[in-house]
Amino acid sequence: MARELTQLELLTELQPVAEENVNRHISMAKEWHPHDYVPWDEGRNFAAMGGVDWDLEQSHLDEVARAAMITNLLTEDNLPSYHREIAENFSMDGAWGTWVGRWTAEENRHGIVMRDYLVVTRSVDPVALEQARMEHMTNGFASPAEVDAGLLHSVAYVTFQELATRVSHRNTGKACNDPIADRMLQRIAADENLHMIFYRNICAAAMDLAPDQALNAINLIVQNFQMPGAGMPNFRRNGVLMAKHGIYDLRQHLEEVIWPVLRKWNVFERNDFSAQGENTREDLAAFLEKLEGQVRKFEEQRDRLLAREAKLREQRAS
Repeated sequence: MARELTQLELLTELQPVAEENVNRHISMAKEWHPHDYVPWDEGRNFAAMGGVDWDLEQSHLDEVARAAMITNLLTEDNLPSYHREIAENFSMDGAWGTWVGRWTAEENRHGIVMRDYLVVTRSVDPVALEQARMEHMTNGFASPAEVDAGLLHSVAYVTFQELATRVSHRNTGKACNDPIADRMLQRIAADENLHMIFYRNICAAAMDLAPDQALNAINLIVQNFQMPGAGMPNFRRNGVLMAKHGIYDLRQHLEEVIWPVLRKWNVFERNDFSAQGENTREDLAAFLEKLEGQVRKFEEQRDRLLAREAKLREQRAS
């Protein structure tokens, strides 16, 4: 059985891949500015400056779009916690440090532009939003207890998480029924996709370098995956709304996030695993089969619920 590489050995061996992908990212990333995506002419003062405070009737977003926007923004807000996790599991030297700084700066733009849009357009309650931000950032972020910290776990997690965030932002933009919000969230989703590609490429190189070790990390992440906003106020309620209305649900998680990445890594086609790695792959396959069953069950329940709600609306209208 191959010896497990230490964190330092992994960082050293993967350094050239990190450098190549940092350069690739910088060459492909598009410069953009948050102020260009906010309809400033819709803004007006709140009561503290002689204006009027927020009221629900001022929002042009429906309940689902508000829940999704708040969830997505609070997720971006917790950036200091994510920076700390990434910085601790990567290195601040060379290409690793360059990436940590660049990624953090790009992610920070997402929170800036989303908050400016929501406050200027009075789409959500700014007081409740700030209270939730304070609570969520105070609690911070930590990997699930089942998952050991380390480079491989970090790059595996963030690969799936960045892709999941891209899907959520993109679908939230559509749900807003506002071309300005849609354009803004398309821009953010494009960033998230480039971030995902960086982490996915690092993890692919790790699979070639230490197949069993990398697969073990991937398996643990897939089976214990949680979105980084899982600890925020009202996350469960908002998550249910988002799943119910197709912004981010189990089907999307399985078919638009997990499977595309696993296929890119050739997880089920490789022949370089040891017996231990083969056992891990079988465990992952069994979990994915179980998840497919959960997806079907969720969709059946959701369809029944939506049908009942539609019937009730018809009865009230008649």
